[in-house]
Amino acid sequence: MKAIVYTQHGLPIDQADALHAMDLPAPVPGPRDLLVQVHAVAVNPVDTKVRLGAAVTAPRVLGWDAAGVVVAVGADVTAFKPGDAVYYAGSLLRPGSYSELHLVDERIAGHKPATLDFADAAALPLTSLTAWELLFDRLKVPEGGGAGKSLLIVGASGGVGSILTQLAARLTGLTVIGTASRQETREWVQALGAHHVIDHAQPMAPQLAALGFTGVDIVISLTHTDQHYADIVESLAPQGQFALIDDPATLDAVPLKRKSISLHWELMFTRSMYETPDMVRQREILDRVAQLVDSGVLKTTVGENFGAITAENLRRAHAVIESNKARGKIVLAGF
Repeated sequence: MKAIVYTQHGLPIDQADALHAMDLPAPVPGPRDLLVQVHAVAVNPVDTKVRLGAAVTAPRVLGWDAAGVVVAVGADVTAFKPGDAVYYAGSLLRPGSYSELHLVDERIAGHKPATLDFADAAALPLTSLTAWELLFDRLKVPEGGGAGKSLLIVGASGGVGSILTQLAARLTGLTVIGTASRQETREWVQALGAHHVIDHAQPMAPQLAALGFTGVDIVISLTHTDQHYADIVESLAPQGQFALIDDPATLDAVPLKRKSISLHWELMFTRSMYETPDMVRQREILDRVAQLVDSGVLKTTVGENFGAITAENLRRAHAVIESNKARGKIVLAGF
């Protein structure tokens, strides 16, 4: 099968060897696996982080967003059958989705939204799971709840921010404040449902005060947390909640003590890495997201479609992700 791999970590993305095509043996499904013919993938920051930082001794396939069709199932699979259209984010511990055929555990795959094509569906799994787990599993905001409280999303125009803004604005009563630093991204965040948009390139606390917020109840930081941390602590209300997903070199929790702020960290891959007893919740979330998409409550967060799944197009996509200027998700479709 065709696959896009890297064989040496840390190479600049403008070098052809950073990602290149290769023929690999077709995988064989295990007891709970789906063998999926991949129709579309999306590119995420984790793709670039692994390519740059994870050393390899054999070709490694990246990619943690895919949409495709099930072509075979393992002996213990109960929720899917060949011919089903699926979408999912996969596992960090297994080969990625930049390949014609791909294995995924049925517990972390969902039924593709019927109203979306494969490219639009591929934009959703990783970010939807991350956003849903952040808001409802980690922070325990109840669906339909949160009235009278405020949520600040730092980096609201990116992949996770684009779906998190929609979930918070449409499924809770929270007042949603998103951050974006460019006019086009400000307009994007507003269109997704944010009640207010501020600029994270400027001090945020004064901007919040100008809007009438002396402190926000919840802050979710999606990018550059280390750069914004002092501003975040200042912006939080006493007894507030702080959640993040990125990887600051260090995180000193002591400044949170004075305000009794709780700290929450989200990694979408935890359930699959540890095969937690509630691992199947990811299928449930994806199926719920599909229903919300098909009913018009949520929309796909595709920012750009880079065309076919080729090494050249994936290198272009990685370059945009590394520039930190992506709006929404970058997708590719077809080999």
